[in-house]
Amino acid sequence: MRHVVMLVLGLVLLVVGVQGGIRLLVDHDNAGILGWVLGGFAARLACYVVMAVVGGALAARGGADTRTAGDRDR
Repeated sequence: MRHVVMLVLGLVLLVVGVQGGIRLLVDHDNAGILGWVLGGFAARLACYVVMAVVGGALAARGGADTRTAGDRDR
């Protein structure tokens, strides 16, 4: 169950981070959910990148632990 939670949380962070970063690159004034972050464009983009990287790592960790030993041998 813990691995499924990690997988879902990681995928949500990954999607929000990538989607927000793309939106910010297309329209610099549309900061999305990170509109409250001070520092302007670069700080917001860095936050979205960190969110996407952490989400990807969590999703990979959660997905890797749900496989059985028989699935890894194939």
